[in-house]
Amino acid sequence: MRERITAVLLRARYAAIGAAVGAAIGGLFSRNAASTGGAIGGLVGATVADTRGTLDTLLEDVKERDPRSQEPDTE
Repeated sequence: MRERITAVLLRARYAAIGAAVGAAIGGLFSRNAASTGGAIGGLVGATVADTRGTLDTLLEDVKERDPRSQEPDTE
């Protein structure tokens, strides 16, 4: 349950940062562009958070299955 909450909060954080950046860039042009930039930035931020979480999990699985990633025994 804790992992799900962490993933949701990470997605929300990235979406908020993306929306802020998008709105700031759009605000340089007009109010309508700020609104559109915020919406697009929020979508991009949420997508990045989902992709990042998926890639982290995938990399962990590969490291567990790949025998080359194991530390050699020095005994």
